[in-house]
Amino acid sequence: MLKLKFNEANAEKLFGTRDDNLRYLEDRLGVTVNARGAELAVQGGEERSERITVRLLEAFDRLLSSGSGVGREEFRTGVRILEEDAEIDLVEFFLDASIPPTLKRFIAPRNLNQRLFIRSVAADDYVFAIGPAGTGKTYLAVAMAAAALIDKQVRRLVLCRPAVEAGERLGFLPGDLVEKINPYLRPVYDALYDILGYDKTSKFIERQVIEIAPLAFMRGRTLNDAFIILDEAQNTTREQMKMFLTRMGFHSKAVITGDITQIDLPGSQRSGLIEALEILDGVEGISFVNFTFHDVVRHRLVQKVVDCYGRWEAANAARVEKDR
Repeated sequence: MLKLKFNEANAEKLFGTRDDNLRYLEDRLGVTVNARGAELAVQGGEERSERITVRLLEAFDRLLSSGSGVGREEFRTGVRILEEDAEIDLVEFFLDASIPPTLKRFIAPRNLNQRLFIRSVAADDYVFAIGPAGTGKTYLAVAMAAAALIDKQVRRLVLCRPAVEAGERLGFLPGDLVEKINPYLRPVYDALYDILGYDKTSKFIERQVIEIAPLAFMRGRTLNDAFIILDEAQNTTREQMKMFLTRMGFHSKAVITGDITQIDLPGSQRSGLIEALEILDGVEGISFVNFTFHDVVRHRLVQKVVDCYGRWEAANAARVEKDR
């Protein structure tokens, strides 16, 4: 049996509402955790499970003492991270790679690839993030862009994506141009509202400090002092991708996100994102972060759905190849 004592001011947040964090540890790791005041007794389970439990609780006690706004989701993230690497320093994981605390909420990575992504964006001027839906690519990119804007590292944000199946055929939709493109840019709006709040986001958009536009609007421009995000990049052509990558001016940064398993380009047209990964491989100052279904941070079943579809598509491709 291992006995632990924590900062009394942190105990309630650390243990969770009605001790639900402790119950989560018991269910996930197979240990028994008994609380008495700010003291805990941990027993049962494998030695590794006990070690993860102790390292997790001690790390979150330190995080809470430092004033970090860690909560239920971060606690569960900590468990998953230690299951991947029991020796990792959770305090360093959350504080070193968290989004700067100038935003509406505390935003920290939820897995090792998210931490790698945040560090890559901080270090390099071009970052490609490739992976399935639900891995946090767009959300984290928008969060880092918003933080850079609030911290005055850049003067504006430019967020764009191919509007309709990469061809950007907007004519059939009702309304003016803004009304036509809004449905395709809704995920970007949602992320901004969640991170900055509705009022601040609306004010920035009105003043054109934040610009949200279809990819075609980037042609012929040079973007200085800007944080630029290209979302759904798997639906770009080679020409569109080259055009976007050559918009960068001085003191700017670009993040390109996409899921190469969900390409909507017509016919046999090759994705500009896939070609860019090949063409730019090894170029200094450009980094690539590859997410997998293990990194999905939406509802727990989303990870399983992505995995099942991936295995089915691989098996189907193998059958087609065999029948040739």
